[in-house]
Amino acid sequence: MTETLDKIARQESEVRSYCRSFPAIFEKAKGSYLYDDSGKRYTDFFSGAGAINYGHNNDRMRQALLTYIEGYGITHSLDMATTAKREFMDRFESSILAPRGLDFKMQFTGPGGTNAVETALKIARLTTGRSHIAAFTNGYHGLTLGALALTSNAQYRNEAFVDRSNASFLPFEGYLGRDMDTIAFIRKLLEDSGSGFDLPAAILLETIQAEGGVNVAGMDWLRGLAALCREFGILLIIDDIQVGCGRTGTFFSFEQAGIHPDIAVLSKSISGYGLPMSVVLMRPELDRWKPGEETATFRGHNLSFVTAAAALVYWESDGLARGIQAKSDTITRRLEALAERHAPHELKVRGKGLIYGLEIADSDNARAVSREAFAKGLVIELCGPMSNVLKLLPPLVIEDSELEEGLDILEQSLGSVLNRAP
Repeated sequence: MTETLDKIARQESEVRSYCRSFPAIFEKAKGSYLYDDSGKRYTDFFSGAGAINYGHNNDRMRQALLTYIEGYGITHSLDMATTAKREFMDRFESSILAPRGLDFKMQFTGPGGTNAVETALKIARLTTGRSHIAAFTNGYHGLTLGALALTSNAQYRNEAFVDRSNASFLPFEGYLGRDMDTIAFIRKLLEDSGSGFDLPAAILLETIQAEGGVNVAGMDWLRGLAALCREFGILLIIDDIQVGCGRTGTFFSFEQAGIHPDIAVLSKSISGYGLPMSVVLMRPELDRWKPGEETATFRGHNLSFVTAAAALVYWESDGLARGIQAKSDTITRRLEALAERHAPHELKVRGKGLIYGLEIADSDNARAVSREAFAKGLVIELCGPMSNVLKLLPPLVIEDSELEEGLDILEQSLGSVLNRAP
């Protein structure tokens, strides 16, 4: 293994990251487990950074994909009409949009989430005639230039050396302290002609800031922001790239707040199988494009449509949502017990559904726990501006025993590190 990793280090750019955090040569994966080339098994609390919500090589999606390929189904089609595209759009409308009272049009973009964010920003500027976009502290939206302008983490922003004008950052809920009403703060900026804050075309929001440290916006705060946007004629764009497709317990992360954004962005797990796919959902009146005005070579990836349509079957009943809630309760109970046991280390627990963060005050300890967990057979990444939050992203379909197994490894790893920490 060491020889192969050394060879990869010679061949691949220094920009590589996850292979440094998880130094193994992975060979295969099934369900909640990854296996390296020596046969060692790892419980996956990473899920492809949220791209594998339904587990690795999900049987339902795998079979649909194999059948399509064996039937010589079309792989690449730009935005031409295909049977695979038709099936996905029909099922998405009937299984997801219609039951939630959402009248969105769909626009397929380039395959990455950042491509969809860029498109959403263009729609906002095109339809409002305003160029200013606002986002939130600790937000992450991608690394192409428009999305990067609205990504707050200095680690990503400092390397571009380009002008990032027409973008502003607002305080997320809790950023200025628990007692500060950030909705009132934003209102003041909008109402005061002397604030220097230009009326934005849109406000871009993650309801749960995943890369930012698993910061969870409250339901009242979300409703207040949505009402503020309506009052001032600002489009609300919700970036559901990492926390959509069921990660919070409902298909869209904003459902529980009862709000309807003007634009929503999906990627990562929308294909259901880890295949590249992104889609922008918009209110029909915002669809003012001229034919071909926005384009991308890989905006019609039919293999992704096939697996995405198969994934939507999970949402045609409430079984998956109920299972997510039960597993969420298990994680909450286990993490809060760990925080209480290690109180001197100031552990903080936050999250919902099947995205949770365990913050450790000392970032060196957090990194040590992640390394220890990997050595014991658990893949779990770090997030937050200080990289001191362990982020739990198990597959939505993880078995109860597999979830407990992963939590046991986390508990052991945390104890090993913190018990020897000064």
